[in-house]
Amino acid sequence: MPESVLMQAAAEMLDWHGSGMSVMEMSHRGKQFVEICSQAESDLRELLGVPDDYAVLFMQGGATAENAIIPLNFLGRVAQPKADFVISGIWAKKSFQECQRYGDAHVAATNALESLVEGVRQAPNTWLPETKAWHVRPDTAYLHLCSNETIGGVETMDWPDMADLGAPEVPLVVDASSHFLSRPMPVSKTGMIFAGAQKNAGPAGLTVVIVRRDLIGHALPICPSAFDYANVARERSMFNTPPTYAIYIAGLVFKWLKEQGGLAAMEQLNIAKSSMLYSYFDQSHFYTVPVHPSVRSRMNAPFFLPDTTLESAFLAGAEARGLMQLKGHKSVGGMRASIYNAMPLNGVAALIDYLKDFERSHG
Repeated sequence: MPESVLMQAAAEMLDWHGSGMSVMEMSHRGKQFVEICSQAESDLRELLGVPDDYAVLFMQGGATAENAIIPLNFLGRVAQPKADFVISGIWAKKSFQECQRYGDAHVAATNALESLVEGVRQAPNTWLPETKAWHVRPDTAYLHLCSNETIGGVETMDWPDMADLGAPEVPLVVDASSHFLSRPMPVSKTGMIFAGAQKNAGPAGLTVVIVRRDLIGHALPICPSAFDYANVARERSMFNTPPTYAIYIAGLVFKWLKEQGGLAAMEQLNIAKSSMLYSYFDQSHFYTVPVHPSVRSRMNAPFFLPDTTLESAFLAGAEARGLMQLKGHKSVGGMRASIYNAMPLNGVAALIDYLKDFERSHG
């Protein structure tokens, strides 16, 4: 979270704009919160250039819950409930498995096997199949893509035009959770983009859904009414009580992003931060980055030490310097540096200084 956002939230905690109330105390249907929510939507639309024919929904549950809500809303669009998936890592696989509860889930492309990429042998989940190799069924309800895999550190902005895949009527659904708002994104190439807010947009508990309006209104009968996009869109995210405080904080983040120069400026900063870190790793003979350079994430950089017995000492030394949460996900091990929007350039420089010191003392 940007420090200035936290400071503003602290200053407004007891009294929002002279209302005499904290945002936490407001009715979600009161004029004060309706103003907060409407302004947040307007700023988000401006940041991403969201066209008018897309609804912006503020929902609960996080991206994991959205993986169930999507098939409940979209599978009813087609005669036989089916959806296609690009398996880019652990989160895409979880989405695929969730869809299997409700219909026919098909793998359009996968990186789950070892592959030779540009002459380099790549382990599973460290590369991506070229878009032209994706096999999408033309009558499927949607194609799901996780465009940044937080755990594996794989990122792609090679979002296809579905007509080029022989499926012009199939909407592309993008889980952009862990790089949402880190760069401009081509909303109009998708049928839907969704993101858990807790990486770049706000606190946990809020999910942002940007969905083309013609795709809603086809929910399966078993879809809970609070998760039916048609209901949420019609009521401007007020069908039931939304995560009010999380929306308020996200709105402050949207304003902060605009003050930084918008997403184009944020992208340049994120390029600078990630390039600095990967450049150090690439010249090091001590640390190893498993992800192929063509799909390395700007947000999440997994790396490995030469010996797992060094990991405890590495993490303890990092915490002593105020460098926290560097332990990799339990499913893959190793280390992971997450450098989201609010991480300043000098934070990355501090990490590199520590990496150098640890390498000198243990290499």
